[in-house]
Amino acid sequence: MEKLTLYLKESYNELLKNVSWPTASQLQESTIVVLVTAIVLALVIFVMDGACSVLFKNIYGIWS
Repeated sequence: MEKLTLYLKESYNELLKNVSWPTASQLQESTIVVLVTAIVLALVIFVMDGACSVLFKNIYGIWS
């Protein structure tokens, strides 16, 4: 139990003193990059899915 308490204390101190947390503007920029990337990837997958559906319908006569 003593080791666990020491570990928790050291972890807490490291989070407060040694970790460099992003500023609000850095966090906002990163969030925007993630959202734009997710939207672009979703659109790419949507277009590819539509293209595959058309191909399967025209070539095989079935819906995927």
